Amino acid sequence: MSACIDFNTLQRNRLSSKNEIMTTSSDNLRDAALHYHRTPSAGKIRVQATKPLSNQRDLALAYSPGVAEPCKEIEKNPLAAADYTSRSNLVGVVTNGTAVLGLGNIGALASKPVMEGKAILFKNFADVNAYDIEVNETDVDAFCDIVAALEPTFGGINLEDIKAPQCFEIEEKLRERMNIPVFHDDQHGTAIVSAAAVINGLKVVGKHIEDVKLVVSGAGAAAMACTNLLLDLGVDINNVLMLDSRGVIHSERENLDATKQKFARATTARTLEDAMLNCDVFLGVSQPNLVSVDMLKSMADKPLILAMSNPDPEVRPELVYEHRPDAVMATGRSDYPNQVNNVLCFPFLFRGALDVGATTINQAMKIACVNALAELAHSESNEIVASYYQNESMLFGAGYILPKPFDPRLITTIAPAVAQAAIDSGVATRPFEDIETYRASLEPLVYRTGNVMRPIFEKAQNITHKVLYTDGENERVLRAVQDVVDQSYARPVLLGDVQTIHTNIEKLGLRLQLNRDYEVIAPRGTTEEDRVKYACVLIENGTAHAALTGPGAKLHEQIGAIERCIGTTTGDDHMAVMHLLLLDTGTVFIADTSIHENPSAEELANITVLAAQEVRRFGMTPRVALLSHSSFGSHVTESSKKMARTKQLLAELAPELEVDGEMKGATALNATTREKSGKSTLSDNANLLIMPNLDAANITYTVLKSMANGISVGPILLGTDLPIHPITKTTTPRGIVNLTSLVTASVK
Repeated sequence: MSACIDFNTLQRNRLSSKNEIMTTSSDNLRDAALHYHRTPSAGKIRVQATKPLSNQRDLALAYSPGVAEPCKEIEKNPLAAADYTSRSNLVGVVTNGTAVLGLGNIGALASKPVMEGKAILFKNFADVNAYDIEVNETDVDAFCDIVAALEPTFGGINLEDIKAPQCFEIEEKLRERMNIPVFHDDQHGTAIVSAAAVINGLKVVGKHIEDVKLVVSGAGAAAMACTNLLLDLGVDINNVLMLDSRGVIHSERENLDATKQKFARATTARTLEDAMLNCDVFLGVSQPNLVSVDMLKSMADKPLILAMSNPDPEVRPELVYEHRPDAVMATGRSDYPNQVNNVLCFPFLFRGALDVGATTINQAMKIACVNALAELAHSESNEIVASYYQNESMLFGAGYILPKPFDPRLITTIAPAVAQAAIDSGVATRPFEDIETYRASLEPLVYRTGNVMRPIFEKAQNITHKVLYTDGENERVLRAVQDVVDQSYARPVLLGDVQTIHTNIEKLGLRLQLNRDYEVIAPRGTTEEDRVKYACVLIENGTAHAALTGPGAKLHEQIGAIERCIGTTTGDDHMAVMHLLLLDTGTVFIADTSIHENPSAEELANITVLAAQEVRRFGMTPRVALLSHSSFGSHVTESSKKMARTKQLLAELAPELEVDGEMKGATALNATTREKSGKSTLSDNANLLIMPNLDAANITYTVLKSMANGISVGPILLGTDLPIHPITKTTTPRGIVNLTSLVTASVK
């Protein structure tokens, strides 16, 4: 009991300290949301080619006559489509818009932003390509005819936001007609995650699943799926009371459809208050604020409460912490512990199903997903996970019964479990031979998307520092500050004229309020150097913890001012700039992109050490490639000799660091090229590229960013005595948000 009380006390303190920010975040986000969806291009997804099409030969291979060859192979063997097309990694997110979360029956077209959002979750969390299909059809049979006809296009179908009871009939019919996975996430995703929470919650309170009394508030698609899965996991149906909008579903009720009739109990209970008496587990998939204090007090000892109504749960956690400190509590919200979030499940479940060519997602695969998710919460937090969630307990218990949505182990835990269950249950058309080899193949996916910024964002949210912006009047800065406040990444302090800042905030339609969301300090002096000097003073006297300079001045002017005002960590000229690029093929850090025109081997060695330290803060193990025009002495020049000398110095300076070179860029980033060379010691593709000079670094960075449509983070300033980064004239508001979280996370 004492441990539970300690946890609840800590949680109440945390909630109290974030109260202002939560209030701000709950304000109308209409303008920010519309801006996000509108710029820089409309919508959230796009189609991108995976093969070159730059000459007549490419055209002949991609289309006529070459394309006929894979067509013939697929005609002979339909399973060959997995080898020659993108079908085996393509999911259709399909809806008719009749039950959009929080919006209701808004129609197919209006639901498109939600479906695009689901598509980017698939891509971002599990590298599953997904495309949204909004079907303007509410007739069940006609809808099924349309979707079933799409089977040659997709490797799986994710049904979304279709109202009950039609969703049950649609899923059942499509599962019968289609030979690919059909999965209604509103039902089964919620069911899987909530079931994992129930399994672990019962372990915390020491109860057996077959003995508990379960009350389910809600009788829609999600509630039915949650309850049915719990029955399969051991809950006794005679111990279940389900409620819809008319109260308890009991045996004397008339006009119950087949799905509800299954749960009609012979009971005198008629209201939620009646049902909650001596209840062990409450599962809410209904409406906010239904559970009163009296109901909480009437529950059995050590109850498990899953209040999953969003955004407001059936009962506020604060009430539970106060009146039932012996309870284990979960909600659907990210700002409380134990979030029941479908994203813990569906991307990774589909990843496993697609990779073995499953013809369906059966109950064995769902249960495997439940067990894998539950077991992951018991796993010891490794170094990478700890870096994602610093200053937050990751020990199994009342406050941690489910993994975090950004735990990078989800994909390497759930996908193999689901794939193995598909193989064992006989629905896999492309079974693998070795689960560990398959698991290892999934690890690179963790850093193939924006996942690389997650540990930085998580740390920034957990430690809210004051970040000073030296150009607080700038409109890009102010747009970024709104997001910073909404995400609780920092407490902004703006240098500038208070009236000008207020005017610009109103002009942009932002919700920022002086003293609630940000502070203003009048600048001293007019030059960038004056502002940098003043920023240093404010950091040193504790008015701010970190700073972002610019974006009014050129980058070299900002860096020069920072060098003169702050100095480096070692007192030597080792300050450098690094950029991070998120490419479709992976994540790379490039240094030095801005400062050293022609660094010596000694300078490069020190830059490498500084850059490697920064890479580790992203939860990644640095693999360093020292780049040159030649590989391993194939063409000796002053430049190649310098890079070879750098490797020798690093062997002494940082012997624990994985580093290789000198080598060409293709050798660093292509496993086949490395194998052919027979000389490289890199264990995988390099993720930290050290360039021989400024031209090479800057040109590589800018060309990759432009041609590969890379998303960048930076400039990341290395080797300063104080946490400070410059903002360039081209840095977007999102880039400023990234730098804010980065500089906040670097405060010691």
